[in-house]
Amino acid sequence: MKYKYMKISSVLGALFLSLVADAQGYWQQRVEYTMSIDFDVAKHQFVGDQTLVYYNNSPDSLEKVFYHLYFNAFQPNSMMDVRSRNLEDPDKRVMDRISKLSPEEIGYHEVLELSQDGEPLKFIVEGTILEVDLSKAIAPGSSAVFNMKFRSQVPKQIRRSGRNNKEGIDYSMAQWFPKMAEYDTRGWHAHPYIAREFYAPWGSYDVEISIDKDYILAATGVLQNPEEIGYGYYNGQVTSTDSDKLSWKFSAENVHDFVWAADRDYKHHTVEVPEGPLLHFFFQTDTLVENWEKLAEYTLKAFDFVQKNFGEYPFPQYSIIQGGDGGMEYPMATLITGHRSLRSLVGVTVHELMHSWYQGLLATNESYYAWMDEGYTTYATGLTMDHIFKENGTRSLMSSYGSYFDLAASGIEEPMSVHSDHFSTNYAYGKAAYQKGAVSLAQLGYIIGLKNRDEGLKKYYYQWRFKHPQLNDFVRVMEKQSGLELDWYYDYWVNTTHTIDYAVQTVAKAKKKTKIVLKRVGKMPMPIDLLITLKEGTQQLYYIPLGLMRGEKPNESDLDRVIGRDWPWTHPTYEFELNLPMSKIQEIEIDPLHLMADVDIENNKFSLNKK
Repeated sequence: MKYKYMKISSVLGALFLSLVADAQGYWQQRVEYTMSIDFDVAKHQFVGDQTLVYYNNSPDSLEKVFYHLYFNAFQPNSMMDVRSRNLEDPDKRVMDRISKLSPEEIGYHEVLELSQDGEPLKFIVEGTILEVDLSKAIAPGSSAVFNMKFRSQVPKQIRRSGRNNKEGIDYSMAQWFPKMAEYDTRGWHAHPYIAREFYAPWGSYDVEISIDKDYILAATGVLQNPEEIGYGYYNGQVTSTDSDKLSWKFSAENVHDFVWAADRDYKHHTVEVPEGPLLHFFFQTDTLVENWEKLAEYTLKAFDFVQKNFGEYPFPQYSIIQGGDGGMEYPMATLITGHRSLRSLVGVTVHELMHSWYQGLLATNESYYAWMDEGYTTYATGLTMDHIFKENGTRSLMSSYGSYFDLAASGIEEPMSVHSDHFSTNYAYGKAAYQKGAVSLAQLGYIIGLKNRDEGLKKYYYQWRFKHPQLNDFVRVMEKQSGLELDWYYDYWVNTTHTIDYAVQTVAKAKKKTKIVLKRVGKMPMPIDLLITLKEGTQQLYYIPLGLMRGEKPNESDLDRVIGRDWPWTHPTYEFELNLPMSKIQEIEIDPLHLMADVDIENNKFSLNKK
């Protein structure tokens, strides 16, 4: 009964959130998929039936709808192929490989029939997008039922989805079905599949997969017919049957995607998080089994830390599945390559697990806010890894800062607001989305206080999970938590490539006092923590608020703090006097904890002669 209880609870919770959201003017579309496919492993093809109930919760009448046909990207001369061959630093997994696929190796989705409420529809295929003219507009607050028959071919494994990956996994079935595009306050998001991110409506999935009986399957959702599959499923063997095929039935509620994988050699074991989800592990018996068996222990530790610090995981299970081409997140599951050292295996698992929070549940539009997904995930992954391996709690974060500094000095940085597919280089995208995105959270703690940042993250999670938050939704949570204005921070950090660079410009005698002049060398303004170390060994903390913030963060230091007057962002310098003779001062340092992403810390410190 555990799953039924959790499923009902999640539905009621989502309904409550929806009612609250409606009261605030928020809305989101909903989908209910019922799909069945019959798989031909000899041809790597399948035919499918899809019934989609689409709920229009928007205030708009919809006269068209759009589906994603992701497999169509894996054809010579597709947009993904041409884009990869024209980038100066293409993804090494893609390169020019798509251009060399034979007809038997390409991927495709062929829509055979499509109707709306029983009425046949006209449609056209434009690469990876299916454009559909409706027979009747879907009015606000109403729904429509779409019935589709389709035929698909699984491409040779190149990127995320495909067959026969480099480690020998037979099928990594991501982006495997015609999928309704998202419609939100900005309209339709029918972006072609070029490289990376995904965005889709929330809903339910009931999926039946008929495939040769010697395959073991792993998927999003919960297996609904284990008795038909057989108890042997739990030790990596399916039940004996007179039929050549078995039908696997999975169900998932309150998700925005569905992934599955299949292999004849999967070993499968489970372990349960105390008072939490059941963890499933699927991996080949000829892989590094010892590391995979140890992985369960580390994943339990990760779940314990993550749920305490970032919010509770609401689903009944989570599956770690060997497959794909690296690591990729999906609701209730991940595909990862498995021939790794233990540290690497744990690292990729924790990273993809964290996506369950910052993508699986906080489903931002990754095309525009990739850094709110990848960056926040990178930030949380670093803290989790440092915890479970008992390392310095800032080790991984410092790595993110270093990568950001490399990006800032590269000369090819682009604003994080650029659509993820439109970055001029993969380097600029990766550093911006992952590392600069992670720094955005670490540095936010410097601006509003670490406790405010951490408590705000939890509030953001519980307020916006099962929804599609945008940047302003996150900013408003943090502003309410801290009582500070933060739009300036994201205006600079997200929409520009301006850097932070502050310097102690001069220190001079002023009778019995000391005159200090600070300079903003970079274009991005920040509040300033200034540590004064005296020759006698004591220290004083001086805090300079940024006028744009309309306040100051709490003092989280053990030192008493002096709050100076606001520093206007228009003023390149800031002067003040310390009620101390210069002879007593040993050192003056900006941002002693190095939480500010200052691109030149050499000018942050001013040391005076010792006695």
